[in-house]
Amino acid sequence: MTRITVVGSVNMDLVFGLADLPGPGQTVLASSLHSEPGGKGGNQAVAAARAGADVQLVAALGADATGAALRKHLQDNGVGLVGTVSLPVPSGTAAIMVGANAENMIVVAPGANGHLTLDSAHVRAVVADCDVLLLQLEIPPATALAAARLAKDSGATVVLNASPAGTDPHALAELAAVTDVVIVNEIEAAQWHWPVPHLVITRGADGAVHRTPDGETHVPAPEVEALDTTGAGDVFAGVLAAGWTADPAHALRRAVTAGALATLTPGAGDCAPRDEVIEDALG
Repeated sequence: MTRITVVGSVNMDLVFGLADLPGPGQTVLASSLHSEPGGKGGNQAVAAARAGADVQLVAALGADATGAALRKHLQDNGVGLVGTVSLPVPSGTAAIMVGANAENMIVVAPGANGHLTLDSAHVRAVVADCDVLLLQLEIPPATALAAARLAKDSGATVVLNASPAGTDPHALAELAAVTDVVIVNEIEAAQWHWPVPHLVITRGADGAVHRTPDGETHVPAPEVEALDTTGAGDVFAGVLAAGWTADPAHALRRAVTAGALATLTPGAGDCAPRDEVIEDALG
């Protein structure tokens, strides 16, 4: 079983259902509103755990009722929280607007996520003790870089979901130097300019592209009638990390399939399919 440490964000998502996403300066009325666990780090940790990995999460939660609810959700999904800390600040929150065509817009208030560090020796030990480190960019870039360097020095494979876009280019260049696999969507790919051994570009319904110095491989996605694409990219990243060290080609097929299946479940926090469902879909 692959041992994965995820260093990343955990949010409570406020999900607004809309007929159409608003344009600049436009006010629209939502047809529905609900809250559910989310955050790229939490979503990817749950996806990896459901895909069969042994997962520990390094994250910062607020010492509030939201933080307690997020902690319970992660524990219920088999995510280890040895490296997760509670801070006297609000937990992270995201506002997600989902249109009738399944597309979405997301705004994140980092809260406790913006205060995540590796200052504790206990937390650093969790980062160092893994086969795969999985990172995203909803936490301070300095924290992501420190985690990547520590894991790399410990012999782990470093996987970076370089999302959201907009991180300082100097920080990204430093991350690229200690990263084995970078995952980006097509928009983020246009802003990624640094060589890495493996670049994986997610393309929604068109699957994914895997680029190495030796060439490029396209991995198609199964056809589904998507209800909500929120969280599909996180599911892809978590499932890819869970299988990468065993068989990258098979892990890519599983990740593309899992990402497609995730669009059949509304919301991000609970859309990750379990291992047996992924395998059944692969045939």
